[in-house]
Amino acid sequence: GSLITLSCLSHRVVCQVISGAVPADPAQDNGTSDSSWITRLENNYGFYIGLGLAVFSSFLIGSSVILKKKGLLRLVEKGGTRAGDGGHGYLKDWLWWAGLLT
Repeated sequence: GSLITLSCLSHRVVCQVISGAVPADPAQDNGTSDSSWITRLENNYGFYIGLGLAVFSSFLIGSSVILKKKGLLRLVEKGGTRAGDGGHGYLKDWLWWAGLLT
């Protein structure tokens, strides 16, 4: 078979290509077979996992904007200097920080 050399910053690997070879030892398979639980999970539920992650991230981003906006509005109600006018009073508001951290 042919030899292929793969180089990275700190590693160099030489692979031998063998046509029609079947691994005799399942440990040499490196978990790339279709019987892997990750492959089965992705095949069966990949779309739903992606959809759930998209909806959850959308919820987090939306709530972050709302919490930060409410913090800024509370600052205006107290009579503080607005952030656009050079004020930094919003940094003392826990609601603004909650929005930033979500």
